[in-house]
Amino acid sequence: MAETNGGSNTNTKNGNFICGVVEGFYGRPWTTEQRKDLFQKMKKWGMDSYLYAPKDDYKHRAYWRDLYTVEEAEHLTGLITAARESGITFYYALSPGLDITYSSVKEVTALKRKLEQVSQFGCVAFALLFDDIEPEMSEADKEIFQSFAHAQVSVTNDIFQHLGQPKFLLCPTQYCATRAVPNVATSEYLNTLGSKLAQEIDIMWTGPKVISRLLTVESIEEITEVLRRRPVIWDNLHANDYDQKRVFLGPYSGRSPDLIPKLRGVLTNPNCEYGANFIAIHTLAQWSRCNVDGKRDLTLNDSVSADIKLETETEDGVVGEDVPSTISPNMYHPRHALKNAINDWLPEFNKKRAAWGVIAKPQPCVAPTVPIPIIPSVNTCMSLTTTTTSSVTTVAPVSVVNSNHLQALAEVCSNVTGNESFTQPPPGPIMNSLVSDTKVVSEPLLSVVNPSSGNNSIMLNPGTEPMDCNTTPNNSPAHIAKVNATDDDVMVENTSTCSGTSASMQVEIDGTSPTINGSQMIVENDNDNHEVTQNTENNLPEVKDEDKQLTHEDLSLLCDLFYLPFEHGGQGIQVLQEFNWLKSNAHVAIKKNKSDGSGTADFDEWQARATKMDDMCKAVNRLFQRLTYCDNRELLYDLYSYIWDMRGVIALLNSYVKWLAFGRFPATMTTFTQGSYTWFSNGWKETFMSGDQEPWVFRGGLTADLQRLIPVDSGNDLFVYKAPEVPTSKIYTIRPYLPNDEDAVYAVCNRINGVSGTSAVADRLVGGYLTLSPEFCMVVEDEDGIVGYAVVALNATSFNQKMAVSWIPELQAKYPLEDSINDLPSSVQESIRYFHSFTPEISEQLCRQHPSQMLCSILSSVVDQSISKRLITCVLAALRANGSFGVHTMISSLDKESHEFYGKLGFVDYNQEHDENRHVIIMHRSF
Repeated sequence: MAETNGGSNTNTKNGNFICGVVEGFYGRPWTTEQRKDLFQKMKKWGMDSYLYAPKDDYKHRAYWRDLYTVEEAEHLTGLITAARESGITFYYALSPGLDITYSSVKEVTALKRKLEQVSQFGCVAFALLFDDIEPEMSEADKEIFQSFAHAQVSVTNDIFQHLGQPKFLLCPTQYCATRAVPNVATSEYLNTLGSKLAQEIDIMWTGPKVISRLLTVESIEEITEVLRRRPVIWDNLHANDYDQKRVFLGPYSGRSPDLIPKLRGVLTNPNCEYGANFIAIHTLAQWSRCNVDGKRDLTLNDSVSADIKLETETEDGVVGEDVPSTISPNMYHPRHALKNAINDWLPEFNKKRAAWGVIAKPQPCVAPTVPIPIIPSVNTCMSLTTTTTSSVTTVAPVSVVNSNHLQALAEVCSNVTGNESFTQPPPGPIMNSLVSDTKVVSEPLLSVVNPSSGNNSIMLNPGTEPMDCNTTPNNSPAHIAKVNATDDDVMVENTSTCSGTSASMQVEIDGTSPTINGSQMIVENDNDNHEVTQNTENNLPEVKDEDKQLTHEDLSLLCDLFYLPFEHGGQGIQVLQEFNWLKSNAHVAIKKNKSDGSGTADFDEWQARATKMDDMCKAVNRLFQRLTYCDNRELLYDLYSYIWDMRGVIALLNSYVKWLAFGRFPATMTTFTQGSYTWFSNGWKETFMSGDQEPWVFRGGLTADLQRLIPVDSGNDLFVYKAPEVPTSKIYTIRPYLPNDEDAVYAVCNRINGVSGTSAVADRLVGGYLTLSPEFCMVVEDEDGIVGYAVVALNATSFNQKMAVSWIPELQAKYPLEDSINDLPSSVQESIRYFHSFTPEISEQLCRQHPSQMLCSILSSVVDQSISKRLITCVLAALRANGSFGVHTMISSLDKESHEFYGKLGFVDYNQEHDENRHVIIMHRSF
């Protein structure tokens, strides 16, 4: 593989080949210091170009006419100077297309004046971006120009000549094959650009799609012929501004080095999180210095099916891609490039970089990712109108996926063109990153129209930029008007993730104390929030320092879990496969205790695979904790929410596997746990990996694919969590209840209810479940012991009958109804009276629709808001495996806190019009 400095590479890069980075995404822009750090890395890796085009930066797009102030000019000049000192060409871009009048002398003069000002800062390269705008001219423009393309060409050529013919880039309105009308070869727009635009101006192109899985020689030759010049690829392979659940840490892939002589250059538009882009940029730099395709056995002209066959997993869960151990320095192989990049990335985690404030994702706020079957969405290439509902608790189960449905999905996504009738993605808060990393210049204005239509339409500015794949308005009515609204973010993924707020992460380079205005900012020391999970059984001391260090294996796992838009990494595939195999073959656990020993061998194999799953879960836990200890807090802030969420999902799968191991379900379990579209459904992964759909059609990446394996329908809300606002290494484990947990569960129950000296309250609330229905009970524990529980009965009717026969009489004898109980606390009195007045009857209608019964409690010391949802999810999955699809709970009508708690878990009040007991509220949910 080519060395990062290129010293041993005989294929020195063509001096005319542009290779670098475009900061062209929606969301919080990078900071000045991050950009300067980027220039130094690019110099080290032999790259040469940076395109300044942050979509939500103040004067790039929204206020393109406004000149820079003295303070802004000073900062921009500093950036341009820093780039020049590192040998990087700084391309300054403007996006005037939203509202420019091409025929207006005043408008063109404003454009010239703005770019003239930037040229005075030392800038010698420029770009105009005309992407994702309405391709309709104003009436004034129609009188002057023959077509939209002629208008853009006229203004661009004029600016190019006025600035003295500098290095110049143009991003066209039809910037990929799917936007070419009617197609690339016959597009009047593209052909006009090719014939009329000054030949020295380079034109940008994203490939077949906005986010292209493959770039083929044939497709590049076609666009080259139309444009009459080699294109500069604006590469969105690693862009993640369309999905808050995904970050892309895989290598530059799907582009053979054979393309290099046929391209003018490549600029990668990577992840919104600066720190997450080391792999993307490093591997692009390696690729640019190679001329031999390391995957020659799979040429870019081979069929997609062959590609899938190579890259998909084998029977044992290992990616079936043969990576040679040694290859020529001029040969590029993605996995080999990834290994090189990880070696160079590892030291970055040990650099002392401070961060403060709450963790805030930089992407625009989008609709939460839910693990339900994919519903066909309308794809307008850049705009995506997703089918939504105002409630997250009423989604009906959907039938098993089939190829016909996937074909229908593909047709819906590919046949819709234009964006006249669909909601456009909104702009985020407008930032001024040249002066402040947190200052919001203006918030986007959203106004609801057609309220009677019931479709939550939003009136927005009509244009979006090419690399914006944000699919839902930041503050759409569906986000604001929550069903059974509480202060929990059931519908909103993370209220602190909207870019540009005062809660945005701040970076401190030299480690000195920052001066912060505002009450929301918190200084985080490197030693804060570093709880260490200890071995509960052996009470081992805190992990040793050497065990806190990230390794190459840790980062390899991290990259595999967050790989590429159309491909999961090998270790991510292994987690998918192991869990699916364990769930599909869980029936062997029922036979393990047969006297004839017939099921022993099968269960031994199942147990071995379960152990492997547990080992993978521990590896993710280890990665998670080591990451929280790294010195580079800025990098941690960029990655933390992703690995936190992934760790929680994999731990949830592992918890369910531990429950399956007990065999507490019928042999017909599979008839209850099938129904959702998953990675293993017919045609699913083939469609995902084919690249025929833009990746935002498959929301959530590996995290969502793992969630979809949990057998819980109508559970969207249970997979929407608010990540911790500051990093913590605290790990909670959910597992099945064991007999020796009884005292600990009783203690937690008493602590929550403020009771001591008696077990009466715990006997009433949890004792019956632990005695008569332990097989469905779950506990939550940390390094100190049990901190929460969910006690459950599969069928409330039979459970109450058993209570009346074998549990209540025992408690009546234990707690006689005497006058002396009047001296006891009210909760104890109430419990004793309950024992002596217990009746097993329960509403027939309630038991028919929501037969299971449960109680869930977690200590207030558990601040992780996701724990209760993960615990409930595991319980519901266990109930579903036994044929139950509904559960209810009973709480005191005076217990507002519990009512709110269950409300956040998706429970709703049961209609009790004919119920005589007004002191008890019944809440229920389906799954």
